[in-house]
Amino acid sequence: MWHQGRAWFIGADIDTDQIMPTPYLALKTNEELGRHVLSGNDPAWPARFQPGDVLLAGPNFGCGSSREHAPRGLKGAGIACVIAPSFARIFYRNAINIGLPLLILPEVQTGQAEEPVWIDVEAGQVRRRTDGPVLQGTRPPQIIRDILAHGGLMSYVKARAAAAQTA
Repeated sequence: MWHQGRAWFIGADIDTDQIMPTPYLALKTNEELGRHVLSGNDPAWPARFQPGDVLLAGPNFGCGSSREHAPRGLKGAGIACVIAPSFARIFYRNAINIGLPLLILPEVQTGQAEEPVWIDVEAGQVRRRTDGPVLQGTRPPQIIRDILAHGGLMSYVKARAAAAQTA
């Protein structure tokens, strides 16, 4: 299923300290974290985001520490998906565990901020213009698609446990 959002572009090797700086780690909710997301890279970032926006990043997005606050802040800011050529492994797992979709697209994407972008996480596809070509990324494995469909790992596990009890 296609989702349309506004595109935001950010460079390579964006670490978790830039995504969610240390002074905000005591905040409790995703929404509170979202008000400070990426402020370690540029203090203006949090005010730019609207629900449904898509972040297109360079390689190695989410490197650095294993803090779960980084993907939680992105989710709290309303980011619908992060697209990058590669992600740090622990960031990738943390994002999937909380239900934040990530899409691996081998080519680094650049463009104008706020331009429309369409994504289909299920199919691993991105389209940059309504009449533009479909860019094929890596389609997430079925288990990851199932976890994302449930909104994260905990909801997925609860649903599986409930289904097992009624079977």
